[in-house]
Amino acid sequence: MSNIDALSINTIRALAADITFEANSGHPGAPMGCAPIAHVLWKDFIRCNPKNPNYPNRDRFVLSNGHACALQYSVLHLLGYDVTMDDLKHFRKLNSRTPGHPERGHTSGIEVTTGPLGQGITNAVGLAIAEANLAATFNKPGYEVFGNYTYALMGDGCMQEGISSEACSLAGHLQLGKLIVLYDDNKITIDGDTAFSFTEDVSKRYEAYGWHVQSVDDGDENTSGIKQAVEAAQKVTDKPSLIKVRTTIGFGSKNQGKESVHGSPLDVEDIKSAKKRFGFDPEKKFSVSQEVYDYWHKFTDKGVKAEKEWNDLVAKYQKEFPEEGAELKRRLDGKLPKDWSKDLPRYTPSDKPIATRKNSEATLTKLVEVLPELIGGSADLTPSNNTRWKGAVDFQPPSTGIGEYKGRYIRYGVREHAMFGIMNGIAAYQGLIPYGGTFLNFLTYGWGAARLAALSHLRTIFVMTHDSIGLGEDGPTHQPIETLAITRATPNMLTFRPADGNETTGTYICAIEYSDRPSVIALSRQNLPQLEGSAVEKVSKGAYVLQCPGKPDAIIVSTGSEVCIAVDAAKKLKEDGVNARIVSMPCSELFDEQPLSYKTEVFPTGVPIISLEALTTFGWQRYSHAQVGMTTFGVSAAYTGAYEFFNITAEHTAKVTKETIAKFKKVGHVPEISFTQI
Repeated sequence: MSNIDALSINTIRALAADITFEANSGHPGAPMGCAPIAHVLWKDFIRCNPKNPNYPNRDRFVLSNGHACALQYSVLHLLGYDVTMDDLKHFRKLNSRTPGHPERGHTSGIEVTTGPLGQGITNAVGLAIAEANLAATFNKPGYEVFGNYTYALMGDGCMQEGISSEACSLAGHLQLGKLIVLYDDNKITIDGDTAFSFTEDVSKRYEAYGWHVQSVDDGDENTSGIKQAVEAAQKVTDKPSLIKVRTTIGFGSKNQGKESVHGSPLDVEDIKSAKKRFGFDPEKKFSVSQEVYDYWHKFTDKGVKAEKEWNDLVAKYQKEFPEEGAELKRRLDGKLPKDWSKDLPRYTPSDKPIATRKNSEATLTKLVEVLPELIGGSADLTPSNNTRWKGAVDFQPPSTGIGEYKGRYIRYGVREHAMFGIMNGIAAYQGLIPYGGTFLNFLTYGWGAARLAALSHLRTIFVMTHDSIGLGEDGPTHQPIETLAITRATPNMLTFRPADGNETTGTYICAIEYSDRPSVIALSRQNLPQLEGSAVEKVSKGAYVLQCPGKPDAIIVSTGSEVCIAVDAAKKLKEDGVNARIVSMPCSELFDEQPLSYKTEVFPTGVPIISLEALTTFGWQRYSHAQVGMTTFGVSAAYTGAYEFFNITAEHTAKVTKETIAKFKKVGHVPEISFTQI
């Protein structure tokens, strides 16, 4: 190792100690141990351009272990990204570019939001899938438009999380040769030595997954060994690679190798001692020599040159292949094709009843024709989710004979959590729109990743079928009750529960047009009628008047499969001389964003409002005076029997409506629903 290499590595170590001490929070140990790995990666391998952090063919780096964020921020600073020394000094402070864990869109150079362990490596699998698909789609002989590597840094915690096992198993099956993972094998977690809880042979596990596995025993000093291992990994094109690097957590500190340096800043004397060991002035904080800056800026010169060469290549590509070139530009610009939604399915009340999961299938079948960037799959529930269109080609290694990398249908297997995290990685790459299907009740199996989609402002589309007690015989283990209360409470997430075919089509239009928000689409198993008054365009308002016979005496607001029950309830009320307005609310979040004038047009003041949904009544108090819905788990029965058992019927809804009208007539006042607070 040269003197400048040693100086660079120790500079990162000292910065990590200063960053976490100044914030009185953070994890100095992993950055100090991983500094040689980071130095080798950026010196010898990673192509990036701080002047244009999002150039499409850049190599991706994912810090799966969010505990090492001080490492990543230090590296970004040295490379010349917009992470200033002031940001490092104000780590985890408000408005700093260095938040507590790396966040996509917050700090330039951060590809995905990590922190919850295992999410980052799963995102990395998605990034590698995206590269493989786009390379197979656009590359031509002599024109490698896409060919970047995805590098990820994992720790022992990531290795233990179930989501990483799901994702890495799939990555091995998919033979993602451009995915290279470095495993920081420091044998320490927050509880202490991994001997307490984690003694498996990780190398053998990954070999069983179908990965190429190597080990570097002395990662504290052996930078040449790390470099050689990455070079060897790059030569293996039909397997993802794992490089297990033995490091010492908190290298240089008095307590190196112990859990005490994992989750707490070093004390003043320990930092001074470490700096002396590194040959630095122990009294200086956040010290970076000009020599180190100059050396690291040379690394980025390679990235600047690589981008220029890529831009020149693409310009020639666009001339030789104008159709593909125009499509490439459109996708990378994030633009949708002109009139892409005009031929999507539309329905009339004379059309036969159909489950909205089947409406979804019909919409997806049309969408894949007009949106070549749409790529989707299912967690082993393809026939139930109806997520695969006729003639779809599976995304599979060509060597398997069951698909190709150009294919756009992903068989995720029984891996809900990994599917969601992988979708996040695909969405973060550029040029693709991912969707994935499972039962709505299993959304919570992968909730950690779904939540991060919202936090990360990613356009991931969760196609969730079997949306209520209406799935029937599978019983309460499969019947979602509380799930949509969670999604509706989540910032920056759209929750759709369409009532028929038109609303399903409108749902997909909204989900695709909102490029910075994930969408949860809850779809019925049972057939539903095509409703009088429904319209594709009205979904964008979130809620709208479906039917309104004159001045309303009451309003019944409903979603999904219960809207038709509300319509029947209104008919029964009409027989008793009660005019009930029916409001369909396919997306409460979009309704909340409408102007107050629209909200009061749909829900005029002084009119009793009754909500109807075969899910929890929790949350409906924001919109209604009385609620018909679930307050317990479901029951094993045919769906019609389940609805009757829980009184989610037209008869009961009409009864509750009349009782609510009578109640407010008695007191002479209908309490106002304060839509200004929504």
